[in-house]
Amino acid sequence: MNHQKITPCLWVEKDAQAVAEYYLSIFKDGKLKDYRKMENPPNEFSSDASTFETAVMEIAGMEFSILAAGPMFKFNEAVSFVVNCKDQAEVDYYWDALTKNGGEEGVCGWCKDKYGLSWQVVPVEYFELIHSDNTEVREKALQNTFKQKKLILSELK
Repeated sequence: MNHQKITPCLWVEKDAQAVAEYYLSIFKDGKLKDYRKMENPPNEFSSDASTFETAVMEIAGMEFSILAAGPMFKFNEAVSFVVNCKDQAEVDYYWDALTKNGGEEGVCGWCKDKYGLSWQVVPVEYFELIHSDNTEVREKALQNTFKQKKLILSELK
């Protein structure tokens, strides 16, 4: 039973199971909790009965619902997820995994995966740097953030 109060729902065009498997291939500690294919009666979007799929996955201890119900809605940068990484090696892993096979690099640690979902891949030490009481440390980290795509911790220090 899920005790998570809020569950993000990711609307994708098709193949909820493939989408779940994609994210589970990146976040190794995850699991597919449910998958269903259902029939949708005729409605305001379509006069024909159609099918849609749902999946529920858990990654990094957080449950996500996936709804594969057609191309009506697309991801955009208004919603994104932050991946808090313990070190540069973990940043490199998630950055590479999320940007390959059709993903794209952004700036300041932001990227999109192959479905267009936005992520910010950040070493946790980054937050210590940008919130430092030392003005020089804080300013260097912030200025170098704007010069980078993938965050390189050694260049932020």
